[in-house]
Amino acid sequence: MQADIVVLPGDGIGPEIVSATVPVLEAVARRFGHQFRFAEHDIGGIAIDRHGEPLPAATLEAARKADAILLGAVGGPKWSDPNATVRPEQGLLAIRKALGLFANLRPVRPHPAALGASPIKSELLAGVDIVVVRELTGGIYFGDKTRSDADATDLCRYTVAEIERVVRVAAELARQRRGHLTSVDKANVLETSRLWRDVATRVVRDEFPDVALEHQLVDSMAMHLLSKPRAYDVIVTENMFGDILTDEASMLAGSLGLLASASLGAARVGIYEPIHGSAPDIAGQGVANPYATILSAAMMLRHSLGLETEAAAVEAAVHGALDAKVFTADLAAQGAAVDTARAAAAVIERLA
Repeated sequence: MQADIVVLPGDGIGPEIVSATVPVLEAVARRFGHQFRFAEHDIGGIAIDRHGEPLPAATLEAARKADAILLGAVGGPKWSDPNATVRPEQGLLAIRKALGLFANLRPVRPHPAALGASPIKSELLAGVDIVVVRELTGGIYFGDKTRSDADATDLCRYTVAEIERVVRVAAELARQRRGHLTSVDKANVLETSRLWRDVATRVVRDEFPDVALEHQLVDSMAMHLLSKPRAYDVIVTENMFGDILTDEASMLAGSLGLLASASLGAARVGIYEPIHGSAPDIAGQGVANPYATILSAAMMLRHSLGLETEAAAVEAAVHGALDAKVFTADLAAQGAAVDTARAAAAVIERLA
C-alpha cells in the first residue's frame, strides 16, 4: 500500500509524541512492505504564531487530500487568554467540522501491567473493555455564542440527523462487540437530551434489534463509570458529555497517556490523536508518554488504511512494552521511568 499521511504536531508535547510515533509507522511500512509518505503542517497555537490563524488554508487543503491524519495536541498557556478572539482549539474544531468527522472513538481497555497506576481498585478494572463514541461536530461547542459585560450564552443544538448518524456508528460497533449500547444524556433537564433519547431509542429499535440499549443520565454515568466499569461495552453520547466522561475514563487505564482516539466521518480519512492534550508543564522535557499516540496510529492503520493485521501488530508491540514494564513517568514509580524516545524504541523493537 501507498498512503499519504498528514502529520500535525501542534503544541506542547505534540511535536515530541508525534516525532516518536512516525518511526513506528515507518517500522510498520518496512515490516509489511508498504510506503507511507508523511507531510507535516501547522495547527493550533504554532499556526497562530506562524500564520495568524489556528487552521491555515494550506493545512486544511493537505488534510482534505490525505489518506489519514496524525495529530499531536493543541493549546497552551501562551494562547490561553480567555478574551482572545483567536485560540488554538478553534483550529481543532474547524478541521473536524470541515472534514465531516462527527464520530470520535475512544477505546478504554486497562492493561494488566499498568493497573497499579490507576487510582481505582484493581479488582474493579480486570476485564474492562469499553469504547466511548462521542458526537464531535454538534452541540454546545459549535452553537452560537454571545458575551457582554453582563452575561454570556452558549447555544446547545442538535438535529435528528446528527444524532442518528452517531448512534448508528455506535450501534454497529456494539453489534460487532458484545451487543450492549449505553446512551448517555441529561433528559431530565435538557430538551436536546430528550431529543437525543428519543432518536437513539428509535434508531436502535428499528435498525439494530439485536443490540441491547440502555439510557443513563450523565451524572449517574460519571459515578457508574468508576464504580462498575465492567458493566459497559459501547457508550454513545453528545459532544460535551463525551469530552468529560472520556477524561474520567482515562483513570481506569491509569493514565491519559494510554488512551487513543479516532475521529471518523462518512469519508475514509480520519484524524487520529491521543486524548491527553498538550501537557505544557512537561513540554520539551522528553518525558511524555507516546503510547496513546502510537495506539492512535494503530487505529489509523485499521480505520483509514484498512490494515487490520498491521494495526494489531502495533497494539501487540505496545502491550509487549507494557508487559516488560517500559513505563514513562506517568505510569512508573518514582525513579523507574524511561523517556519518550526509549518507550517508542521499545515498541519498534517488538515490531521488528
